[in-house]
Amino acid sequence: MKYLREKTENVMKGRRKVDFFSFASFLFIISIFYKIVIRARIAGYKIGLLITKRLPCKVVSIGNITIGGTGKTPLTIYLAEYLKKKGYNVTVISRGYKGKAEKKGAIVSDGETVFLGPQEAGDEAFMMANQLKRNKIPVIVGQDRYKAGILALDKFKPGIIVLDDGFQHLRLFRDIDLLLLDGNDPFGNQYLLPRGILREPISSLSRSNAFVLTRTDVASSSTETFKGIDKYISFCPIYRTKHTLYIHKVLEGYKDKTCVDVSKKSSFGINILKGKRVFAFSGIAKNEDFKRSIEKISCNLKGFVGYPDHHSYSDIDLSDLLQSAMAKNVDFILTTEKDYVRIAHKIEWPIKLVVIGIKISFGKDENAFKTFISGRLKGI
Repeated sequence: MKYLREKTENVMKGRRKVDFFSFASFLFIISIFYKIVIRARIAGYKIGLLITKRLPCKVVSIGNITIGGTGKTPLTIYLAEYLKKKGYNVTVISRGYKGKAEKKGAIVSDGETVFLGPQEAGDEAFMMANQLKRNKIPVIVGQDRYKAGILALDKFKPGIIVLDDGFQHLRLFRDIDLLLLDGNDPFGNQYLLPRGILREPISSLSRSNAFVLTRTDVASSSTETFKGIDKYISFCPIYRTKHTLYIHKVLEGYKDKTCVDVSKKSSFGINILKGKRVFAFSGIAKNEDFKRSIEKISCNLKGFVGYPDHHSYSDIDLSDLLQSAMAKNVDFILTTEKDYVRIAHKIEWPIKLVVIGIKISFGKDENAFKTFISGRLKGI
């Protein structure tokens, strides 16, 4: 099973031409049927055969048309906090991917207390709930975003719902559709699933109200990357962003299995990693991006292990990681905030664990983006 998954992922991310009789060709045939189903679904909503429901509040959706991380979670947090500071009553709704509450829907946080753990809420929703507590923003999960919206209205009466990963959820009407594109690799090999990474045809870009390009600081060639799609991206604004790393937590594991959070100490800024021997691991959509980001800190990366997105870490996984890190005699073990929420109750390490968080930065486009959001909300 693992071999088949890895082989499929290699084909999805590959760009070279392949033989007609190959595994890639088999996946391409499946992608044709997938494309037919997706186009029929989109057409069904467009002509009214499938019903789009409205909530009695404004809905801002953040999404993409590819699988894999484009930065939806950091942007969701950024936008929800911005709207809260503008005086809006905000609730965030996420699918709660791979959480036990995904199908039925549930309140993850009321903005003050987090009621569900990562296994129930899903790692991303749990992570958002903990971060958004500082601004008292509730988080709800549910596969049916309309049903989750009704729950939000009943419990929290939001004026605005921020929809995390909602671009494909056409059942719910959105007042603003923000579409994220990886500035370095927006469409992969331009094939649909499972031959490529596209969840929808590139023509679906026309549903967006604005594009947010992420990781533009590492983009190889934006002119070549977006060649041939000008007709889809020229009709609405484009905002460029980059991902900024910060230290979310630094923890020390002791023999009594306790963990001490020392992240509030001023000495634990991102610069503590410069020149240090580190071992890193992650189980996110784009592990190589995390690895490259660590290398840019100018630390001495002695080893890196990547797992599939949303990986459920076993005790054996964690033991192997610790043994590898100790064999390299490293100063720190690094992982992402998203990975940490899945292992927080399991770690028992004598080496400091540095939990890396990611913030989205609009740079010089920040004022323009905020003006766009405010203007759209006032005009609705």
